[in-house]
Amino acid sequence: RRYKAVSRHKSSASLRLSSRREKHRAAAKMVRTSVLRDALNAIVNAERRGKRQVLIRPSSKVVIKFLQVMAKSGYIGEFELVDDHRAGKIVIHLNGRLNKCGVISPRYDVAIEDLEKWTSNLLPSRQFGKVVLTTSYGIMDHEEARRKHTGGKILGFFF
Repeated sequence: RRYKAVSRHKSSASLRLSSRREKHRAAAKMVRTSVLRDALNAIVNAERRGKRQVLIRPSSKVVIKFLQVMAKSGYIGEFELVDDHRAGKIVIHLNGRLNKCGVISPRYDVAIEDLEKWTSNLLPSRQFGKVVLTTSYGIMDHEEARRKHTGGKILGFFF
């Protein structure tokens, strides 16, 4: 609804409506809950659109380690860190191999015995895809965690 003020001064009804709009605008802004989730969603969306590269911001240590695991497995190309004296940006070169990646929230504890159950639930096949864990030895995929005989908390997956 739009109210029209008759005089040159704003009427109280017009002021009320504009303050209501301001409150609505302030409430419409989304809060960033997970930097990793936003980064992986941006990668998947760019991959589905057929883009060759994608810009991710903000950057974080966890995002960088997750991307290193993805690059080591060959699901993405190389990536560059751009220091903008703020939270940082990452430019990722895509190679078209990635079908889906996602975050598991909350970060469930995964014992080494339960690793097989998680991989069968999350990945489409035994042949491809990785589940990413954060362990006391660092962030790694489920195969490396099995080789090092360690469990940890589950971060996400990609295939």
